[in-house]
Amino acid sequence: MQYDHILDEMEIAADPFSLCELHGQCSLGLGRLSGATLHYILAGNGECNLRNHPNIPLSKGTLVLVPAHMSHSLLSFGDAKTPLPECHPAGLNLAHHISRSKTDTANQNLLALCGHISIGLRGATGLVDLIRQPMRVHIDHGSALDTTLNALLQELAEPKLGSRAIIRTLLLQSMLHMFRDRLIINDPALTWMSAIGDPVLWSSLKAMLDDPGLPHSVEALADLSGMSRSAFAKKFSAAYGDGPMKFLRQLRMNLAAQLLQDTDYPVKLIAGKTGFQSRSAFTRTFEQRFGQSPRSFRAEQKKGP
Repeated sequence: MQYDHILDEMEIAADPFSLCELHGQCSLGLGRLSGATLHYILAGNGECNLRNHPNIPLSKGTLVLVPAHMSHSLLSFGDAKTPLPECHPAGLNLAHHISRSKTDTANQNLLALCGHISIGLRGATGLVDLIRQPMRVHIDHGSALDTTLNALLQELAEPKLGSRAIIRTLLLQSMLHMFRDRLIINDPALTWMSAIGDPVLWSSLKAMLDDPGLPHSVEALADLSGMSRSAFAKKFSAAYGDGPMKFLRQLRMNLAAQLLQDTDYPVKLIAGKTGFQSRSAFTRTFEQRFGQSPRSFRAEQKKGP
């Protein structure tokens, strides 16, 4: 399967949820959001700071996709060269997060539109969990995406009937450009696309994506792909970069984090839903992945940015 065909069959949704406004030299912590997050920089200069990853430079026209549950923050350098557009997030039902430094100066601002991203393919959901590395592209002046950015700013400045839907469509268009650009240069963040393009691996990959909490084994997954255990494990690792059980553990932890954030299910119930027979084993694995207990993670998420 060629990448063109994969992109054609992908179901990508981009839902705008907040406008983040940073005044002066300051930062805004965003924690670990339950899904992948797209930050679209509308004005200013700064960085996206991510735990255990290099900082990502930000300027007007930058698109940054942060994987699910990756703790990060936006940092403003307080650059006075780009005035802040007049936006009206309340009219679009967008949350409005504001951070100010003690030495705030007029026009020294960073403005970012943030959106939730979800990706599915051929009826399978959870493909967004396969993105393990942050991605960045920058929009060149005069490009097709630059036109998209200007249209988006216009909708933010003068919201009217249908503006939120139009913004959602413009974010989706931006996402498709991002995927195309990163595939052209073989971005390692999209290594998993080769596994999707392999029909032999797709049946086992889809089974894990559809329900990571089932008692999957390498043998059972190999049977789905019509391969021996060793041949399947080798082919899966070559395509994805990790073995099938490590990949499954990542899916389970992402599902656990989402359930902790979005539901009030007891920790023991979440452990069962994510394939663990004991709460203690689940807690140990969760702490290894996120550096804190499930209860502490849930409490942190409830606070919000």
